[in-house]
Amino acid sequence: MLKTFVLDTNILLHDAHSLFQFGGNHVVVPAIVIEEIDSKKRLMNEVGRNAREFSRMYKKLRDTNKGKLDEPIPLDSGGTFRIELNHRSFDKLRNEFSEDSNDNRIIAVAINLSTDSIGDVVLVSNDTLMIAKADALKKSLDLPAFFPELYENDRLIDHLERLHRGYHEILVPPEVIDSLYKSGELSIEILREYSTEEVYSQDFILLKDLFGSSHSGIGRVLIHNQKLVIQGLNRESEHIWGVLPKNVQQRMLMELLMDKNVSLVCATGKAGTGKTLLALAAGLSQTEDEQHYQKLLVSKPVVPVGNDIGFLPGEKEEKLRPWIQPIYDNLEFLFDAKNEEELNHILSGLRTLKVEALTYIRGRSIPNQFVIIDEVQNLSPHEVKTILTRVGEGTKIVLIGDPEQIDHPYLDSVNNGLTYAVERLKQEGEVGIIHLTSTERSKLAEIAARLL
Repeated sequence: MLKTFVLDTNILLHDAHSLFQFGGNHVVVPAIVIEEIDSKKRLMNEVGRNAREFSRMYKKLRDTNKGKLDEPIPLDSGGTFRIELNHRSFDKLRNEFSEDSNDNRIIAVAINLSTDSIGDVVLVSNDTLMIAKADALKKSLDLPAFFPELYENDRLIDHLERLHRGYHEILVPPEVIDSLYKSGELSIEILREYSTEEVYSQDFILLKDLFGSSHSGIGRVLIHNQKLVIQGLNRESEHIWGVLPKNVQQRMLMELLMDKNVSLVCATGKAGTGKTLLALAAGLSQTEDEQHYQKLLVSKPVVPVGNDIGFLPGEKEEKLRPWIQPIYDNLEFLFDAKNEEELNHILSGLRTLKVEALTYIRGRSIPNQFVIIDEVQNLSPHEVKTILTRVGEGTKIVLIGDPEQIDHPYLDSVNNGLTYAVERLKQEGEVGIIHLTSTERSKLAEIAARLL
């Protein structure tokens, strides 16, 4: 039997084309949702873009159906779409939720539809608190045909712990580790006896002694003669622009950053694990020293943590400085600058380095550059796709972020652009992924990241 999906405002502001993601079922948008979307059209960000895109689709559907959107009209996906007015909507909720809020009205529309004997009704939202309220109402009102659910279309994993880490710890007999050191290479088939994990090209293999000794080895999965092989890493790590990897995951990340055959690197991990610092060191090495890339472009989205500080005075560089100050902090360390004035003097002489807010690089073609995008967890999957599809020939791009630190109102640890990119691209041979776990910033930073 066909289902009826009632969409919350945040679904359409997150994915304007979500109308077409429910197959041959019925899609219902409450009238209050249209009002909320209309109020977002003037925003100059991803939310505003999605509001405008939905408005264009809304107009097209309205013109096709001669202005009668309160009646079901066919969609290309095979289902139907209509606007639900439902002015009697709040009657069934007054005993439980007296406040006549927009969220409660959307829930009420779905509940009323579920009691009208039209089959199963699914309320779809990215707001977990709204889902919680709807779950409570389902039980208290005994609604067997009412099902609150999160939007699953861009959730490639159900929990952050399932996110691909880019490395695998495998217990093997010591002779397997000795063989890796002796020959420098292992067949991937050898590991099938000791692990059932899915392994991709550019993944790392951390071999540990099955019998508990400290004997270990590190290998990297590469394609050789159209077959996957495990190639051993050198025992010694090298300083890159004065930075030496401090743990095994930093060493793996540096391998990916310095490999010219890897076009995209996705680095995830909590604050203080060294993601941005290592990426900047590798980028400076390959642009300034090796001159392999023409420019080093560093950027991040402008998303505030906590309350926004409003409009800032000054020219573009002065306005952007507070947002991208963390990048300058890392550059100050790499250049051993004593203060901001000295760092600005150094940077003014580097024509190959450009630090910008993400707003100013969208829509550009970026060839032969080393590009670092920080705080990618605050980008939507569509925004990450937009950035990656602008990458020109000979460019390497590094996506950095912590999926647990989301500042965007319509994203979470599972549906953000960084998580989406990792899961979608993990099997590609030119893509390297690594998850860092150890905080190296300071002892206090490590304790805070772990316990707070």
